[in-house]
Amino acid sequence: MHIDPAGRVVRSTAIPHSETNRGTPIRTFLHTVDGVTIDSVYDPPTFVYDASPSPSRVPVFVIAHGFTGDADRPHVRRVAETFAQYGGVVTFSFRGHGASGGASTVGDREVLDLAAAVEWARSLGHTRVVTVGFSMGGSVVLRHAALYREDEPGREGRTDAHSDAVVSVSAPARWYYRGTAPMRKLHWLVTRPEGRLVGRYGFRTRIHHEEWDPVPLSPVEAVPRIAPTPLLIVHGDRDGYFPLDHPRMLADAAPGHAELWLEHGMGHAENAAPDELLRRIGDWAVSQES
Repeated sequence: MHIDPAGRVVRSTAIPHSETNRGTPIRTFLHTVDGVTIDSVYDPPTFVYDASPSPSRVPVFVIAHGFTGDADRPHVRRVAETFAQYGGVVTFSFRGHGASGGASTVGDREVLDLAAAVEWARSLGHTRVVTVGFSMGGSVVLRHAALYREDEPGREGRTDAHSDAVVSVSAPARWYYRGTAPMRKLHWLVTRPEGRLVGRYGFRTRIHHEEWDPVPLSPVEAVPRIAPTPLLIVHGDRDGYFPLDHPRMLADAAPGHAELWLEHGMGHAENAAPDELLRRIGDWAVSQES
């Protein structure tokens, strides 16, 4: 499957941020450039309504969940609640997950889903977008940041979909990794017909049956293209899916630019990320404001 990030993301019909809807979560379906409906939720900042600043003065965090997750999973809601202490939050379900349409391509066309969510976040009045991805979502935020750049406005619709800071948590550095038991199980789930049935009925995840063609840009290939956008790479030293050579490869691909946090005792992705770490990520994101 081939992705082409060119073209406009179709805007949602959700009402824009205004004095009448401030403080009220918004739920809507977005439409990607390739026509997939994406279930999306906006949660306003939890601190805005005492000081009443404009949304343009606070960041918005766009959260890209891991494989088999969705916007309503408890661990995704916990992440959203923590980041709402720092700004607005957009959560969404990748294609093939939850109430979204389409089928999962396990990190390929998912960049189009993220682009739709980022553009929607800007349409709500936020001028600064921080993308935060976990596991599969961590690879997607890296590729998205490399493909959608503010300094490349020549393709229609690309500027509104760019990120202003990127956080990748528990992401792989390279494709087709089978070096751990969980990843061997995941490959069975994705590549075998019986595995895809388990994905659909056991994990509520609809997985596309076609192989990648061409193979998309890998995370480690994407990282050098992200600068000067601030980049934070976070990984647990007890990650059962991707060992520490993955985050180190990612950081080495952007020497002097990417910041690397290796978290002692942390496992994999959203479920393993403690609230304290999420707050540190929030502090980092706010500190990157220019």
